[in-house]
Amino acid sequence: MTDRSCLSIILAAGLGTRMKSDLPKVMHEIGGLPLVGHVLKALQAAGSDRISTVTGPDMPALEKLVYDMVPTARCYEQTERLGTAHAALAAKASLEFPSDDVLVLFGDTPLVTSETITMVRQALKNGADLVVLGFETKNPFGYGRLLARDGQLVAIREEKDATDAERQITFCNSGIMGFSGEHALSLLTAIGNDNAKGEYYLTDAVEIANERGLKVVAVRGTEVETQGINTRAQLASCEADFQRRRRVEALESGVSLLAPHTVFFSHDTVLEADVVVEQNVVFGPGVRVAKGAKVRAFSHLEGAQVGSDSVVGPYARLRPGTVLGPDTRVGNFVEVKNATFGSGAKANHLSYIGDASVGSKSNIGAGTITCNYDGYLKHRTEIGAASFVGSNSTLVAPVKLGNGTFVAAGSVITDDVQRDSLALGRSRQVVKDGKAKQLRARLQAKKDAKS
Repeated sequence: MTDRSCLSIILAAGLGTRMKSDLPKVMHEIGGLPLVGHVLKALQAAGSDRISTVTGPDMPALEKLVYDMVPTARCYEQTERLGTAHAALAAKASLEFPSDDVLVLFGDTPLVTSETITMVRQALKNGADLVVLGFETKNPFGYGRLLARDGQLVAIREEKDATDAERQITFCNSGIMGFSGEHALSLLTAIGNDNAKGEYYLTDAVEIANERGLKVVAVRGTEVETQGINTRAQLASCEADFQRRRRVEALESGVSLLAPHTVFFSHDTVLEADVVVEQNVVFGPGVRVAKGAKVRAFSHLEGAQVGSDSVVGPYARLRPGTVLGPDTRVGNFVEVKNATFGSGAKANHLSYIGDASVGSKSNIGAGTITCNYDGYLKHRTEIGAASFVGSNSTLVAPVKLGNGTFVAAGSVITDDVQRDSLALGRSRQVVKDGKAKQLRARLQAKKDAKS
């Protein structure tokens, strides 16, 4: 909706007391991203050109996240917690600059979609002065009911104040609101605190707007996307809903999930069409898997790129900085960290490849490790194209293997190896005929003497 300016105010000052955590509530994660981060992403996708976040005192990590994700955002501190309207007015300075739309959302509702936010903005564009996002639920107990008459939202009735008939209403308040820029500041500043708790409630804006003859409407979202999080149990439930959503999106985009309920996504996981994901796979943040690749069972990927038609796993771990080219193979019990694999390169089993580059069509034998850390600094290993590293080899970085090199099994390589060279770094084998029989007899005698 690029034809309209939009200021969004995110209320994120909650302490998370009911979570029994020192972490601010909105910094708990869903899909590997803090709750408020999901709201920021949805607002950006919905075209909000200005975003203000209301934080509590001493929340530097929250402020850093906001500025990292939206450098043009502003953060305002709510020093006292006196209700939702009071929180919104902590960002009063941003309200004094004109915007066509003003949205007020909560940092602990991570599943709200950009499509729903756009729907709220569309209602404002169509002439509403105040828009309340509602949802239908089979169990409305505890929620404020939305009371409408002839298309006008006339009141939000809280559970304790509702009549028996009003308690039967299943259309409930999500707390998310949209204001026309013309009326936002005046409506918010008109909200008083004449109630039992002495707090300022956003919901009172509906009554004030009606008294002024303004157009107030309710639009419908879903119960899932408007759920707020106050407890660890609700956090877990929301994570489950997020994962269900991502699994459906993956399947609809042409990805095969052999056991969808066992695959876990991050907020930014990208799987292209014809990717196949087997059972019990976890995608951490920062993963992209290209067309036609297969991620086999019990693999864990984070901060990694997988090239087209590659195969990862089973039981593989790709750590941040991993870049696999097309048609690569990283097999069972292989760990890769901060390393690149050229097209057709393979490490099929039981290896650790860290801080390294593996050239195209090279083969890494079972049990091979790159010794990349000396206790103080990390060092790189460079393996040229079309090279063969035999099983149980140790490559002590920094070290370079030229194209076409051959490393004999069981070698310890500490020096660079030139192109097309054979490297052996192991002791010569010694065989003593008959000594095994003598050794067994001597050991058995010692054992018998102790018994």
